[in-house]
Amino acid sequence: MHKPSYYAPKGGHPDQLTLLSDRAVFTDAYAVIPKGTMRDIVTSFLPFWEETRLWVISRPLSGFAETFSQYIMEVQPGGGSDRPELDPNAQGVLFVVEGGFTLEYNGESHALEEGSFAYLPAGMAWRLRNTTDAVTRFHWIRKAYEAVDGLAHPDPFVANEQDIAPTVMPDTDGKWATTRFVDPSDLRHDMHVTIVTFQPGAVIPFCETHVMEHGLYVLEGKAVYRLNQDWVEVEAGDYMWLRAFCPQACYAGGPGAFRYLLYKDVNRHMKLPRP
Repeated sequence: MHKPSYYAPKGGHPDQLTLLSDRAVFTDAYAVIPKGTMRDIVTSFLPFWEETRLWVISRPLSGFAETFSQYIMEVQPGGGSDRPELDPNAQGVLFVVEGGFTLEYNGESHALEEGSFAYLPAGMAWRLRNTTDAVTRFHWIRKAYEAVDGLAHPDPFVANEQDIAPTVMPDTDGKWATTRFVDPSDLRHDMHVTIVTFQPGAVIPFCETHVMEHGLYVLEGKAVYRLNQDWVEVEAGDYMWLRAFCPQACYAGGPGAFRYLLYKDVNRHMKLPRP
């Protein structure tokens, strides 16, 4: 069985002899943020977070992400927050790529480690503290929750991808699979965060063109990805944003598995303009 690995940025700076050319691309249909751009100089800080810095890799912006934000958090030992989320309408997903921490909500403590996933519904108080002796790094995906009259809010939960059997795509001989943390038929959820795995030689065999906005962070491996009319090479640590209806496909050439953390918005009517 394949043992997962998770790429996490470390920051730092290149020296003065490093070439300036890179794979970064920003268009009106997609963006590619390579791992080499995640340096010390582009980190941010948040109110009420101690011993913590972060890379913002998506944010709502005209011509960019519309439905979500995504951070890569870096928390030193002893760091964390007792007031991590200041927006009462923001739901969150945490996914650990290095180290671990203690997450508290509803009077319970949960120890999260590499591969751990947490869903935190809007309006719920939670706390996070790095109680280990090592730096922890994790993704934090935030989306304003779209409540629906007659549907309850989702419940909080903690899971680990290594405890979940991936769902294999039909007619792929097991080469393309998705690890789902939420039942797709659970309409309480208006976003899905999953892990997609391609074995060497696997492909997305057509250009997907759909309404869901995507954020893709490459956890492991490398591949050639079709974004709109372009084929781009991506590897572990790279991030891609895809606008709704941006054509996409993929060829995973190997030598190992190609895996990414995927965000998409789901299960809601399209917002219509008001007269």
